[in-house]
Amino acid sequence: MKPAGCAIDFGTSNSAIALPGAGLVEVEPGQRTMPTAVFYAVEEGQPGAPERSYGRVALASYIDGLDGRLMRSMKSILGSTLVDQHTDVGGGKAVRYLDVIGDYLRHLKKLAEAAAGEPLQRVVLGRPVAFVDDDAERDAQAQASLERAARSVGFADVSFQLEPIAAAFDFERTAEREHLVLVADIGGGTSDFSLVRVGPERRERLDRLDDVLANHGVHIAGTDFDRHLELAAILPLLGYRSLGPGGREVPNKVYFDLATWHLINTVYAPGRVAELRRMRDFYGDVKLHQRLMRAVSLRLGHALAAKAEEAKIAVAEGGAAPVALDDIEPGLQALLDEATAMRALDADLQRIVDAGVQTAREAGVQPDQVDVLYFTGGSTGLSPLADRIAAEFPNAQRVKGDRFASVAQGLGEHARRLWGG
Repeated sequence: MKPAGCAIDFGTSNSAIALPGAGLVEVEPGQRTMPTAVFYAVEEGQPGAPERSYGRVALASYIDGLDGRLMRSMKSILGSTLVDQHTDVGGGKAVRYLDVIGDYLRHLKKLAEAAAGEPLQRVVLGRPVAFVDDDAERDAQAQASLERAARSVGFADVSFQLEPIAAAFDFERTAEREHLVLVADIGGGTSDFSLVRVGPERRERLDRLDDVLANHGVHIAGTDFDRHLELAAILPLLGYRSLGPGGREVPNKVYFDLATWHLINTVYAPGRVAELRRMRDFYGDVKLHQRLMRAVSLRLGHALAAKAEEAKIAVAEGGAAPVALDDIEPGLQALLDEATAMRALDADLQRIVDAGVQTAREAGVQPDQVDVLYFTGGSTGLSPLADRIAAEFPNAQRVKGDRFASVAQGLGEHARRLWGG
């Protein structure tokens, strides 16, 4: 008998699990997806507190001010030199970044096994078209690192499938005729496109290589949007792009680091804090430096990044989004409106649209020959982005998949075909 297995969509922002033939696993009470987040609690003064928590519990632990370290967007370090480096998670404990990914995958494996009622030795993992843009060696290293993490938690058989192709399989489950589908999978870390031929007569074929006409992607997505919006609307109130007494712009590296999830904690290192304090005279408006130092001293970097994400969602749903910054200064408030957001994101959105057009071009397909645009991934909720993509494919029907679970469902379908059942 073949060993049992599961399918895991390990996403930059959210993750999900599917059991072949059984569908999605409830990963949190009433939830089929969970934030890709781990919180390492510092146990001193917290009797009975777990060493690690995951998903929404991890985010709540951080928001509630428990002493510890929140890790998010772990997928973004794959393919980088950070993967085998260690990071301080509080209480004098250091954890290798790859082991953080392993901790999270181990938690997902336990959830899958609880749902299946048996140990699971096989896994199909989703992967983006490109972990790293324009660098095949680093991209291969990224997949190898993710495989190492999966094997380290007990998966003996590890397979991969491209995430946008998995989404196409999810669409195909209910397709009543043949379609030429451009899948736009735009999540937290990457924007991936695949042009796939799907249909009821094809869905049971195991080898679908000839149905995948092209795939292409860019390493730009939701976390990049959040970073640019934070830089555009929030961090100027802390001195970003402000001028010094001599008219020169203040150094900006600290602001870029504060707006990048996996770099935020580097700002809190004692040597870095001392360096930032010495920069006071670089600021023409000393109040801006004071705000920066308060944000650093209170370790508000992740909270500011979360506020940028919340503002993005609010703008996507319509209207302007006020951002309260009372922790930095009573009454301080930023405002993100649609015009500011679109200016900040214009270059990113165009690169994503260009990637979609390039996918059709690589397949030798004219844009007006594509008959379905299938949108999945959390960032497809940004309607200006979906509208710009759709404008390039005038004859395509727009279909919205489950933004957070289509890939996991498709991976589960792929696993079913791969393993039989």
